[in-house]
Amino acid sequence: MARFTRVFGIPEMRVAFFRGLRFRLAFSYAFFFTLLLVAIGVFYRQSLKTQLEGDVQRLLEEDWGAAKGYIKFVNAQPLWDYDKSDAEEVATYSQLTHLYLITDASGNALAYDDYKSLSFDADEIKRILALPQAVVLPPRRDTDGELNLIMAGKVLDDHKPPRPYFLAIGRSLADSQRTVGQLTRYYILSLLVLIPLSSLLGWVVSGRALQPVNSVAQAAQNITGSNLSMKIPPRGAGDELDRLIDSFNRMTARLGDSFEQIRRFSTDVSHELRTPLTAIRGQLEVALFTAETPDQYRDAMVNALEDVERLSSIVRALLLLSQAESGQLVLQKARLDLGAVVLDVVDQFQIPAQEKSITLTASITPGSVILADRIQIERLLSNLLSNAIKYTPARGGVEVRLGPADSPVYVSLEIEDTGVGIAPENLPHIFDRFYRVRNPETNRIHGLGLGLSFVSWIVEAHGGRIDVASAAGEGTRFRILLPRDADASHPIPAEAAAGKDSLH
Repeated sequence: MARFTRVFGIPEMRVAFFRGLRFRLAFSYAFFFTLLLVAIGVFYRQSLKTQLEGDVQRLLEEDWGAAKGYIKFVNAQPLWDYDKSDAEEVATYSQLTHLYLITDASGNALAYDDYKSLSFDADEIKRILALPQAVVLPPRRDTDGELNLIMAGKVLDDHKPPRPYFLAIGRSLADSQRTVGQLTRYYILSLLVLIPLSSLLGWVVSGRALQPVNSVAQAAQNITGSNLSMKIPPRGAGDELDRLIDSFNRMTARLGDSFEQIRRFSTDVSHELRTPLTAIRGQLEVALFTAETPDQYRDAMVNALEDVERLSSIVRALLLLSQAESGQLVLQKARLDLGAVVLDVVDQFQIPAQEKSITLTASITPGSVILADRIQIERLLSNLLSNAIKYTPARGGVEVRLGPADSPVYVSLEIEDTGVGIAPENLPHIFDRFYRVRNPETNRIHGLGLGLSFVSWIVEAHGGRIDVASAAGEGTRFRILLPRDADASHPIPAEAAAGKDSLH
């Protein structure tokens, strides 16, 4: 760039101006508008020229017919036979003899006016005489430089047998040329006015058209992590620029959600990791300064190891969830008999359910085949059943139901318990990371708060939908819709996933 400006002496700012989108739009508009005007001018000029020359040719053909009627041959000499007292015939004679030539068959001139302007040689005369009828020749210039249209052919005398003579007459094209030339001059003068005006108009229009783009660019420059809520007001035109503005506003909204999610994630992670780390440090410090016996050291180490295991569980869960949401965890989908998977997982949870005196049952409708990743579906069932058993008191029940959904394209999986339920204020947040509900029976918070977040991701990754209904003290029901061995990206109607609003 620097070399370019040094060699050509053009400031860098001007080079940037010429490369600007507004300049290119205005220049393109003016350039193509100029091409259009020039093309229209050339077309109409040629059309006018053709029409005027056609008019002259028709008049010339009429002159040819009149000349044949006026010319008589006496003793091989042409005579113009017209009434000198008739003004109309005198005018016709004057027009016919303005430019004409009469020769014999050998090309010897018998009568003419401005013979040199017609400039026919003997060979050309003989060739024209051999033609069956008169022809219109290409325009020729006379000695004054005036362009004339010529018609030539043969005429016969009254001799027995008739003898051929050569006749050529012409009409000037000067008036036609002047008309075409005048139109051309006026049109060129109009172009000198229209082109600058069109360029100015193109500059103004392109500036107005690019104003929303400039607004987007200005907004993009002003956006930081603290003001991602900034929006550009739409123009209301419903055009491409409004769609650009809408896309930009949606992008900033998504960025805002992402930044907020990252902020909450960082806050939650720091909080969750700080607790076990603080506990580990405190236990080790107590053991270091106060422990006196091997049993005391052993107890401190056991407690520290429990906290380390909890810390490891948090890290593993976070890593797995992060890989899932970033697309690094690829689903290995295959045809899967969901009924068989549900029975297998339910069988695995029979022992922990019996230990708490909880009845765990499954109701399976055959033929529930889906396209899914078996490992993730098992993880989904394990998380939901683990929570259901954890929050269901003794002599309660957990029921798993699998069958057709309201829509034949999906299967419905329901897990319902008779546990403590979820308070209404907690229900909208149960799928958020690290969100944990306090157990009203023990008044303690269990788990890491990541299981339901992972469940939600698994359902969405399979093109499904999950709903939850709960009442405090009565129990909770999770309902999941999954595509039935079909396109997992098929949208799920809200009515198909709504189900019942209350527990049954």
